[in-house]
Amino acid sequence: MRLDKFLSHTGFGTRKEVKKLVRNGWVTINGEVCTKDDIKIDEEKDIIMVNDEVVSYKKFVYLMMNKPAGYVSATEDFYDPTVMDLLTKYEGKDLFPCGRLDKDTEGLLLLTNDGQLAHQLLSPKHHVEKEYYVELDHPFDLKYLPLIEQGIRLNEEEVCAPAKITNISKKHLHLILTEGKFHQVKRMMIAAENEVTYLKRLRMGTVWLDDSLGLGEYRELTKEELESLQ
Repeated sequence: MRLDKFLSHTGFGTRKEVKKLVRNGWVTINGEVCTKDDIKIDEEKDIIMVNDEVVSYKKFVYLMMNKPAGYVSATEDFYDPTVMDLLTKYEGKDLFPCGRLDKDTEGLLLLTNDGQLAHQLLSPKHHVEKEYYVELDHPFDLKYLPLIEQGIRLNEEEVCAPAKITNISKKHLHLILTEGKFHQVKRMMIAAENEVTYLKRLRMGTVWLDDSLGLGEYRELTKEELESLQ
């Protein structure tokens, strides 16, 4: 792999930014200063250091993002900004959102380039839980609680899988799903004669949204978080 591509993949900036790092003499290969950004390296055997810090190569990247409203959960879109526009590094890593959040929905979104893990998390047969914080137009009618727990009907053709509702408090509740139908939370609340006014995903599987992340911020998953998902 080319050195500039390697450094870009490992989070040191765009190709232009890493070229400047190399040409300014901040990078060594096996203890020798390298000023040629297009040199070929063996990313698994060569010891690459930037400013005396060893750079390790990761084939797969796993990010947690606190998605803000107004961004589409896609790699590209012709009309709206996407969550990929919020990333300032990981160029060339071919990351993609693991599942979708509606444009106006906030909260936990996982991004990765590990297709196998993404399939494992999203496949209906694995029943991975997604937990949402929901604000409603008016108080939730408790008569719909057993219907949602049994699997509420959206229309003549669609019935939801059984879901859980917890932490009901006036116009607030937590909703836990194991599937991902189109606009599912909003449509479930419409079926319960209500309307979602604010929606935020808090959890996916065993991983909770990091409260320290501001809207639009992201970080890599910890070793413990990743192992729990795998």
